Amino acid sequence: MRKFLWIALASISFVACNQTSEKTAYVNNTKVVSEFAEMKVAQEKWTKKNNEVRAELEEKAKQFQIEVQGYQNIMKSMSQANRTKKEQELMAKQQQLQGEQQSRMQEIQQGSQTEIDSIIVKVKDFIQEYGKTNGYTYIFGDTEVSNILYGKEELNITDKIIEELNKETSDSN
Repeated sequence: MRKFLWIALASISFVACNQTSEKTAYVNNTKVVSEFAEMKVAQEKWTKKNNEVRAELEEKAKQFQIEVQGYQNIMKSMSQANRTKKEQELMAKQQQLQGEQQSRMQEIQQGSQTEIDSIIVKVKDFIQEYGKTNGYTYIFGDTEVSNILYGKEELNITDKIIEELNKETSDSN
């Protein structure tokens, strides 16, 4: 019986020693992405581009309005045929302006989304590499939908990730 207890105790000790502890942490993905310097630069770039395009389009719209007002001032003195022709020209011009506006805004939206998606992939890859390098078994992501309802604050490595990510990015520039 004593031998059995010693063998059981030795087995339990052996199993306990061989078990490795799981190293886990979590990251607030939204905060990491929004505080990533590269994301801030991208947002500023696309906001500036959006504002420039809007200003350009607004100027074209003002010029069109001036042209319409000019037409309205002289339309009574025009023949019916000339009036019809000018109205068709103005409608075609208006449609062209609307098409250009839609096209340019879509171009900005697509460019912005492509760059943001690329940055998000970069952040995700960085976190995976950070986890491997620092011996984590799991790094969970906390998002707007609150995947993590509770976590010990010492397991929150969001600020470390932001710091390392921004440091790596500034070192590579």
